[in-house]
Amino acid sequence: MSTPVKIDEEAKDRLERLQAEIKLETGRKVTQQELLSRLIDDAYADCEAVVDSFRETSVPLTDAEKEAMRRGRFSSGVETDEEDIDDILYG
Repeated sequence: MSTPVKIDEEAKDRLERLQAEIKLETGRKVTQQELLSRLIDDAYADCEAVVDSFRETSVPLTDAEKEAMRRGRFSSGVETDEEDIDDILYG
Protein backbone atom coordinates (compact mmCIF):
# COMPACT_ATOMS: atom_id res chain seq x y z
CA MET A 1 0.00 0.00 0.00
CA SER A 2 1.35 3.42 -0.88
CA THR A 3 0.38 6.69 0.70
CA PRO A 4 0.58 9.95 -1.20
CA VAL A 5 2.97 12.55 0.17
CA LYS A 6 2.67 16.20 -0.79
CA ILE A 7 5.88 18.02 -1.70
CA ASP A 8 6.43 21.46 -3.14
CA GLU A 9 7.34 22.01 -6.79
CA GLU A 10 11.02 22.68 -6.08
CA ALA A 11 11.37 19.40 -4.19
CA LYS A 12 9.51 17.57 -6.95
CA ASP A 13 11.86 19.05 -9.57
CA ARG A 14 14.93 17.97 -7.57
CA LEU A 15 13.49 14.48 -7.14
CA GLU A 16 12.98 14.25 -10.90
CA ARG A 17 16.54 15.49 -11.53
CA LEU A 18 17.91 12.86 -9.15
CA GLN A 19 15.83 10.24 -10.91
CA ALA A 20 17.21 11.33 -14.29
CA GLU A 21 20.79 11.43 -12.95
CA ILE A 22 20.49 7.85 -11.71
CA LYS A 23 19.25 6.69 -15.12
CA LEU A 24 22.00 8.60 -16.89
CA GLU A 25 24.81 7.35 -14.64
CA THR A 26 23.65 3.77 -14.07
CA GLY A 27 21.37 3.03 -17.00
CA ARG A 28 18.78 1.87 -14.46
CA LYS A 29 15.35 3.42 -14.38
CA VAL A 30 14.07 3.90 -10.83
CA THR A 31 10.67 5.05 -9.76
CA GLN A 32 10.22 8.06 -7.54
CA GLN A 33 8.87 5.71 -4.87
CA GLU A 34 12.10 3.63 -5.01
CA LEU A 35 14.19 6.77 -4.87
CA LEU A 36 12.29 8.22 -1.92
CA SER A 37 12.51 4.90 -0.07
CA ARG A 38 16.28 4.82 -0.60
CA LEU A 39 16.64 8.42 0.56
CA ILE A 40 14.60 7.67 3.68
CA ASP A 41 16.68 4.56 4.41
CA ASP A 42 19.90 6.55 4.04
CA ALA A 43 18.57 9.34 6.26
CA TYR A 44 17.41 6.82 8.85
CA ALA A 45 20.89 5.28 8.91
CA ASP A 46 22.27 8.69 9.90
CA CYS A 47 19.30 9.76 12.01
CA GLU A 48 21.37 12.01 14.28
CA ALA A 49 22.47 14.19 11.36
CA VAL A 50 18.89 14.52 10.13
CA VAL A 51 17.65 15.48 13.60
CA ASP A 52 20.50 17.96 13.99
CA SER A 53 19.57 19.55 10.65
CA PHE A 54 16.27 20.63 12.21
CA ARG A 55 17.83 22.23 15.28
CA GLU A 56 17.95 25.98 15.48
CA THR A 57 21.43 27.18 14.76
CA SER A 58 23.44 28.62 17.61
CA VAL A 59 26.14 30.24 15.52
CA PRO A 60 26.58 33.14 15.41
CA LEU A 61 25.39 34.02 18.87
CA THR A 62 22.88 36.81 19.28
CA ASP A 63 23.90 39.93 21.17
CA ALA A 64 21.74 38.80 24.10
CA GLU A 65 23.51 35.41 24.19
CA LYS A 66 26.91 37.09 24.09
CA GLU A 67 25.92 39.38 26.96
CA ALA A 68 24.64 36.43 29.01
CA MET A 69 28.01 34.72 28.57
CA ARG A 70 29.85 37.89 29.65
CA ARG A 71 27.67 38.17 32.77
CA GLY A 72 28.52 34.58 33.70
CA ARG A 73 32.27 35.20 33.69
CA PHE A 74 34.27 35.75 36.85
CA SER A 75 37.90 36.03 37.77
CA SER A 76 39.35 33.28 39.92
CA GLY A 77 42.47 35.34 40.55
CA VAL A 78 44.64 32.62 39.00
CA GLU A 79 46.46 33.32 35.76
CA THR A 80 46.08 30.50 33.23
CA ASP A 81 48.28 29.93 30.20
CA GLU A 82 47.99 27.51 27.24
CA GLU A 83 50.05 24.82 28.98
CA ASP A 84 47.67 24.88 31.96
CA ILE A 85 44.71 24.49 29.64
CA ASP A 86 46.37 21.58 27.82
CA ASP A 87 47.06 19.86 31.15
CA ILE A 88 43.47 20.32 32.25
CA LEU A 89 41.99 19.11 28.99
CA TYR A 90 44.41 16.36 28.01
CA GLY A 91 45.98 15.36 31.33
